[in-house]
Amino acid sequence: MASQFLGATPRRWLEYLVAILLGQVVYYFSFVPHLPNSLRHHGSDIDLGLGVDFLISVAIYGLIRLGAYLQRN
Repeated sequence: MASQFLGATPRRWLEYLVAILLGQVVYYFSFVPHLPNSLRHHGSDIDLGLGVDFLISVAIYGLIRLGAYLQRN
């Protein structure tokens, strides 16, 4: 059994990291040029852009988990 750090295995931490990094790339290079200014993330502010950025990262994480599930079955 793999060791756990804060309740997650190293593989799960790698999945989190990949989802966050890919989410940032997709958000900034694909979405930002087409979003209105109100939906863009501005620096360290908590705004709607941060929510959009978060949702993209969560969606990518979901795709990673779906791929892992389909690979096992």
